[in-house]
Amino acid sequence: MNIEFAIIAAGEGARLKEEGISLPKPMVPLCGTPMIERLIRIFANQGATQVHVLINSKSQELADFLHTTAFGVPVYTTIEDTPSSLHSLYALTRFNPAWESCVLTTTDTIFSESDFEMYLQGFKDSKSCDAYMGVTDFVDDESPLFVKVSDTMEVSGFYDRNEGALSYVSAGIYGLKRKAMDCVEKSVAQGDSRMRNYQRSLIDNGLNVEAHLFGKVVDVDHIADITTAEAFLMLNNGK
Repeated sequence: MNIEFAIIAAGEGARLKEEGISLPKPMVPLCGTPMIERLIRIFANQGATQVHVLINSKSQELADFLHTTAFGVPVYTTIEDTPSSLHSLYALTRFNPAWESCVLTTTDTIFSESDFEMYLQGFKDSKSCDAYMGVTDFVDDESPLFVKVSDTMEVSGFYDRNEGALSYVSAGIYGLKRKAMDCVEKSVAQGDSRMRNYQRSLIDNGLNVEAHLFGKVVDVDHIADITTAEAFLMLNNGK
């Protein structure tokens, strides 16, 4: 299975800016390494032959960083101003219609490389899934998306509220095969504007969605999250 690797880095990081961070969010360092560089290097270490990054038209500093830094693999940028992560995913799939499968995350999703290695192997080994979603039992997001799974980690629903004593939330790491990528355009066309609604559409369209359990996953939205993420990374030797 040929897997492409992609990062959504089109957000403006408004909350971090309000708290005094002047750098573009993807370039905020964690343990001395910009968040986006850390992700690219993890992807390269795990076999990526190229990495696709979607950025917005106002991110010249980020674009320059991506074009001038040697990451060990080619980095291809797509520039488009999008209103949501779902629309960013739509842009990536629209500009790359030949993709057979992809692993996608946002730039501020912080996880250990060892967890990602196991996730990637699970995605490769799964013959029946159309989508392979990272989940975690560490609830860190301000508005978590709860995930209902079976004993064999098959996903049957995504929920804004935990009304059924659900153990897992979305980790923001998405493995998508062709059928799941075909659903992106349908989801946007029907007016969905959030990744969580797209994930629900996968279930509604009868696709086979599986979950993979990560350990701790940290979302960096505020300055306090930077401290949390760095402490987590130091426990994992920066990985």
